[in-house]
Amino acid sequence: MAKGLFQIYTGNGKGKTTAAIGLALRAAGAGLKIYIGHFLKGLRYSEHTSLERFEDSIFFELYGGRDFIDLSAPSAEDYKRAATGLEIAKEKILTKSFDLFILDEINIAAHFGLIEIPKVISLIEERPYKTELLFTGRYAPEEFIKRADLVTVMEEVKHYFSEGVKARTGIEM
Repeated sequence: MAKGLFQIYTGNGKGKTTAAIGLALRAAGAGLKIYIGHFLKGLRYSEHTSLERFEDSIFFELYGGRDFIDLSAPSAEDYKRAATGLEIAKEKILTKSFDLFILDEINIAAHFGLIEIPKVISLIEERPYKTELLFTGRYAPEEFIKRADLVTVMEEVKHYFSEGVKARTGIEM
C-alpha cells in the first residue's frame, strides 16, 4: 500500500465489528500485520478464538474490563480503561509495526465522552503514512467522518432482537 486510508464502519445496524474482522482476515491473507483494539469490550467472544489462529499476523487487545458498561452512567473505571486503551493504541500505531489498525467501538467511546475526541484526532493525524486505519461503532463523531476516506453506515431495517431473540454464540458473540 502506498498510502494507508482511514475508514469508518458506523450506524445502528448489526455487522460493524464482523465486517472489520473480515477485513482483518483479508489483510492477513495478503501477508499484512493487523492490530485490533476493542474499546468497551472486556469479555472474549467467539471471534477472539478465531483470531488466535492468526497470531502471527493479527494481534488484538480488549480495553473494556467487563461485559456491560452503562453508557448513561459510566464508572470512573470505565473512563480510565478507555483512556488507557487510547494510550495503548497510540503507542502501538506509532511503532509502525502494523499495516492495518482497527479500533473497534471507538466511535461509541468518543460519542459518550469516555475518550477525548481531540486525542483520537491526534492518533488519526499522527498515524504512519502507510497504515490503514479503521474505526467501528455507532455514533461516529462528525470530526472523525470529516477526516475519513471511506464511511460505511450499517442501517438496521429489521432485527430479530426486537422479537426477543437473545445473542447467540457464534452469531452475535
